[in-house]
Amino acid sequence: MSKILSIGTALPAYCHSQMDILTFMQQVYAANEVDKRKMRFLYTQSGIKQRYSVIADYSRPLSEWKFYPQSENLEPFPSLEQRMTVYNKQAPLLSVDAVRDCLDHKHSHKDITHLITVSCTGMSAPGLDLQVMELLDLEKDISRTSINFMGCYAAIHALKQADAICRSDEKAQVLIVCTELCTLHFQREGTMDNITSALLFGDGSAAALVVGNEVEGEGLHLDHFYSEVIPKGKRDMAWELSSTGFLMTLSGYIPDLIEEDFAPIISRAMAKEGGGINEVTDWCIHPGGKRILEAIHKSLGFANGQLAHSYEVLNEVGNLSSATILFVLKQKLAEKKPMRKMVGAAFGPGLTVETFTAHY
Repeated sequence: MSKILSIGTALPAYCHSQMDILTFMQQVYAANEVDKRKMRFLYTQSGIKQRYSVIADYSRPLSEWKFYPQSENLEPFPSLEQRMTVYNKQAPLLSVDAVRDCLDHKHSHKDITHLITVSCTGMSAPGLDLQVMELLDLEKDISRTSINFMGCYAAIHALKQADAICRSDEKAQVLIVCTELCTLHFQREGTMDNITSALLFGDGSAAALVVGNEVEGEGLHLDHFYSEVIPKGKRDMAWELSSTGFLMTLSGYIPDLIEEDFAPIISRAMAKEGGGINEVTDWCIHPGGKRILEAIHKSLGFANGQLAHSYEVLNEVGNLSSATILFVLKQKLAEKKPMRKMVGAAFGPGLTVETFTAHY
């Protein structure tokens, strides 16, 4: 078995209020006053106060844009190469900030035996794993794994891999780094997918240190993992490459699918572990959006603020793809209270639901 000793987080320099981002998006997407009012309604109902980005333009007037051309049609529109240049510069720095927050002078980087980097918003080789290794001066013989393009549930998949490593090597100390620069992939075509993505996603990084239970230190003990695909939602959540960045498909049917299937999936996950859903005392749910959290409320019959931390993270930073659930988990652990049985869950392309159970 394994445990999470600590979690660290980091956010980029530019904090944009949701209303400032709305102004930017209205310039691009809203052709008339009716469209502007519709967008304003969506933004005020999003459950998001602010988001962070490595790009300053989203809350600045057109005359001060640096990344996007200073023209209403955004021509010449930034290419994938331009976006990856920013990613390769900013992602490693943000990752290191998250790791330093995670280690917090209490854990030595020299003791780390495995590094797992997670991202669906940038790729290269040599990539983020080597960049982080070099910036942190990790041991040259460290075992490295990269988890790419799995979307919002990838952090749980990384925890599953770290748990497997620790079960096979009781001396292992696994560092997970999830870094997503979602705002690099803004698209100008006014499709519902693009408008929804521009409404929800932000940039951020989270790091977690996972060790075997025999390693000294108090932490969150990881008990069990379970994953299930909802085939009827295969095309409702997708993430694809294009010449102008990565394209997100985020169907309006996703909350309906989750409301219908989430409780049965959690019941099957608990049964696989030999328990029941009535044993769960705490919840750590990826805040994919306000409607998704509302769907989970309905599916599980919640009424007493069980998802308060998920709503708070969504409000403060938006959806950070893979990094988000570690932001939520960090808040849960900060409470320093016993958790007899916690269930964590996140959703991504497939439609995939990835879960874990843990206790503290």
